[in-house]
Amino acid sequence: MMNGGRHQNKFAWKPNLGVKINETEVGGRFQPLSEITGVCQRCKEQIEWKRRYGKYKTLTEPAKCQRCTKRAVRQSHHKLCPACAKEQGVCASAAAVSSKSSEKTSRKWRLSRRSFKRRSKMQEKEIGGVCCVR
Repeated sequence: MMNGGRHQNKFAWKPNLGVKINETEVGGRFQPLSEITGVCQRCKEQIEWKRRYGKYKTLTEPAKCQRCTKRAVRQSHHKLCPACAKEQGVCASAAAVSSKSSEKTSRKWRLSRRSFKRRSKMQEKEIGGVCCVR
């Protein structure tokens, strides 16, 4: 058995090898692509991959935020504006809870569930062991 597979690339694939890039356009030497902000690590790696392999499309005009519906999304491959993403504590690209805030959320959920169980047990005792639906 061979190490690394049968067909290995001798050199890395370059997306725009034979194409001349206008240096004054976005992504050129004089207007480099903006820094990726407001996203989780996984989404950041995906966007970097898209930039590296020619799959990244820049926005020509601001996109609509999925929460506030304002045209405030200025980076491509983002779904939420920076204000909504910061307010909700979520990734602007995946619109999901980032890993740092997910630990806090899961802890809050567990605590609220415990208190709900305690309250339901106390209500059962008050009623006399019979559980009723309200």
